[in-house]
Amino acid sequence: QVQLVESGGGLVQAGGSLRLSCATSGRTFSFYDMGWFRQAPGKEREFVAAINWSGGNTYYADSVKGRFTISRGNAKNTVHLQMNSLKPEDTAVYYCAAGNRFTVESREYDYWGQGTQVSVSS
Repeated sequence: QVQLVESGGGLVQAGGSLRLSCATSGRTFSFYDMGWFRQAPGKEREFVAAINWSGGNTYYADSVKGRFTISRGNAKNTVHLQMNSLKPEDTAVYYCAAGNRFTVESREYDYWGQGTQVSVSS
């Protein structure tokens, strides 16, 4: 059974930091490209960051560039999202996803986690 499980969300003040993790199981996710997406209340799901299977390529949404860092664990089957200088507009449910394309398009990802809430107070 394929599983992606996010953790690390919570409530933080503006300017603070959080580190999200996505643990994968059930397949060899070390060969999958991974992405982070988020969805705020009343808004569509949006791309945040992506990393390719080897960890050698990353890509970020303009809104988080310079503040967020995506990385893979040593075993390549975990993915992290380090979020610094958080802003109230970063408040959303954050999802990790896995697929066979290094892309910003959510429809290209085959597997999704259940999401973790990130709330940033002003």
